[in-house]
Amino acid sequence: MSEQKTLSYGSAAFMAAIVLVLGFVGGSTYQSRHATASGIVSADMPQNVDFSPVWKAWSIIDKNFVPAAVATSSPLATTTAEQDQNKVWGMISGLAASLNDPYTFFLPPVENEQFSSDMSGQFEGVGMEIDVKDQVLTVVTPLKGTPADRAGIKSGDLILKINGTLTRDMSVETAIKLIRGPKGSQVTLTVMRSGWSEPREIKVTRDVINVPIIKTTKRPDGVFVIAVSTFTSNSPDLFRNALREFVQSGNTRLVLDLRGNPGGYLDAAVDIASWFLPSGSVVVTEDYAGHAQNVVHRSSGYNIFNKNLKMAILVDKGSASASEILADALRHYKVGTMVGTNTFGKGVVQELFEITPKTSLKVTVARWLGPDGVQIPHDGLIPDIMATTSDQAIKAGDDPQMDKAIEILESQ
Repeated sequence: MSEQKTLSYGSAAFMAAIVLVLGFVGGSTYQSRHATASGIVSADMPQNVDFSPVWKAWSIIDKNFVPAAVATSSPLATTTAEQDQNKVWGMISGLAASLNDPYTFFLPPVENEQFSSDMSGQFEGVGMEIDVKDQVLTVVTPLKGTPADRAGIKSGDLILKINGTLTRDMSVETAIKLIRGPKGSQVTLTVMRSGWSEPREIKVTRDVINVPIIKTTKRPDGVFVIAVSTFTSNSPDLFRNALREFVQSGNTRLVLDLRGNPGGYLDAAVDIASWFLPSGSVVVTEDYAGHAQNVVHRSSGYNIFNKNLKMAILVDKGSASASEILADALRHYKVGTMVGTNTFGKGVVQELFEITPKTSLKVTVARWLGPDGVQIPHDGLIPDIMATTSDQAIKAGDDPQMDKAIEILESQ
């Protein structure tokens, strides 16, 4: 795992690839740290906690537990050593779950390997990011052109069941296990959406998911559009190329489209902000609430544009984490006007700690504070100009939110 900080998928979330674990992801900083068991025991064992109930429960299970059924294909048909190791993983999972934080959870070997694979940018699944919002499994965004997108999944959809299994009190990692699967297989999601009178079943056929990054469009009306789908390690280079296209086009009106962008690498978002902000300008602050010194991320000061630049920043419910940070900073410094609907609201930071070489613990460690020192709100950023869309408009190939952004640029 790279030491580079990421947001995620959520996210920006934990990217359920597919559910997509881009999570990077997301408002998170997946910064791998090493915390060996021996180091914790010797240095950080709490002195005021009685651990005897744990060992008593362990002893009772060892002496008395009889599996309800035994089959050679069952996970119960394991060696005593494997059973003991699984108990350790279960204890760590329970410890994380006791915090009641949907972004803090343990990744045992299989899930940890899947997470590392997901970070590579290619997956087999349905192509959406999910998260827990107000204790309900919620779609952050479906990636454009993926099975989830083609099946009609929308940002903000509530996933009530996965293949008939209720998601109430389900963690994101458990949902990922149920949703992901090999190319060509199908998953049935029971979905509730604002405006619907009752839930509906949506069947999605899994496929290989390649994460899109940046797309440019030179419109005939003289407006240039740069759509950033996620923030990966190579996003800064791709964005620089996109800006070169914009400058060479001779246009002065730019739409930065962050709709459906669930987050990604924090460094990428800061680098992109640096093209528009003076050196030293605060982009975002990691607030560790006294557990560690706050970290302030500032513009590198590329700042190549003058007052002639006119920018609109498109956001929606699928804009989370790093995209919220970028949009918030550009608006704060009056670089652009934010247009669209409320963003997702991922104002917390996660780090990925290595527990063993094959397991990890993802922990919420800080809050994201914008340049004004205010945390990204739970209900998301409120745009300067509200602009909505509809299923009918999308089916007709219309984009009312883009039209509003163009209208604002033309009026400036």
